[in-house]
Amino acid sequence: MKFSVCLSTGFEGVMYPIPFAGPEDFMRQGRLCERLGYHSVWGNDHITTQNYVRQLFPGQPPNFYEPMIVLAAIGAATTTLKLGTALTVLPMHEPVYLAKQAVTLDRMTSGRFIMAVGLGAYREEFAAWGGARVAGARRGDMMDEGLEVLTRLFEQDRCSFDGKYYSFTDVEMFPKSVAQPFPLYVGGHNLEAIERAARYGQGWLPGWRPIKEIAERIVALKARAADLGRDPATIEIAPQFSVTIDSTLETAEARYMASGLVAHRQSLAYTGRDLSHQVTANLVGSAEVILEKIATLRRIGVDHCCALMFPAGSVAEFEDQVEQFAAEVMTRVD
Repeated sequence: MKFSVCLSTGFEGVMYPIPFAGPEDFMRQGRLCERLGYHSVWGNDHITTQNYVRQLFPGQPPNFYEPMIVLAAIGAATTTLKLGTALTVLPMHEPVYLAKQAVTLDRMTSGRFIMAVGLGAYREEFAAWGGARVAGARRGDMMDEGLEVLTRLFEQDRCSFDGKYYSFTDVEMFPKSVAQPFPLYVGGHNLEAIERAARYGQGWLPGWRPIKEIAERIVALKARAADLGRDPATIEIAPQFSVTIDSTLETAEARYMASGLVAHRQSLAYTGRDLSHQVTANLVGSAEVILEKIATLRRIGVDHCCALMFPAGSVAEFEDQVEQFAAEVMTRVD
């Protein structure tokens, strides 16, 4: 089982206070995670303030850092730590230049970069970014075209594409990534995301869901990959969870429910996640409780507890939780 940490590049105000972490913190946290034995660190992609964050923090716009640039800096300060985006909001990026950026970061870090792409949690952010250019656009269709574009650019020597949203002719995208195929992960938990991950993904990175639902969707993903002629074992199952660790389940739950992450969950209730499961379905509890959950996740086919989110009221608390999880949980998992 792999474990990795999501940095607060795009989570200020969303689940952390304003202000929270800055450049020097990201660098220190990258080195800390490498020293503690985490597989990777991941950056979240936001560009402007969400409506509910404006209401929670009036007059205090959050600081959102571009994740690939942050990861490039961390890559220069580490040697083995892998680096990922969780998630790059694909409909908000032009895919040809995104492919060039991804492969460049991959090469500059000796093959340590993973790019997970998703639809984006907040359509309001997409509308603010795109304005009239995206009026009437369906993000799911942009996502499908974007994945096809990225796959062609990552794999083919020369390629063209002519779609509703993207078009280019005879592009030669070199160099190619160190690993082939490029480690492109697909985010999202609905059935469209399952199809995209089965068709294009080297990994599937959904947000948390009730364990029973994750188990069912892992089965569906593997079956669909096999239908498409792919080896299901080549798709890493890498869901994203929240972590709050304390001496008892009760104290951990109290800390979690007092965190800014709860308001974030409530803002995303439209996605259909039952918030009554948010403690039981995440890695919240004592070390023993969390280890039991991890054992269950392993049994249902999870390979990687990916881009773990550690809700906290300060950078010091965030780093303490990252250290405590490594010491009390990771050292006890095979």
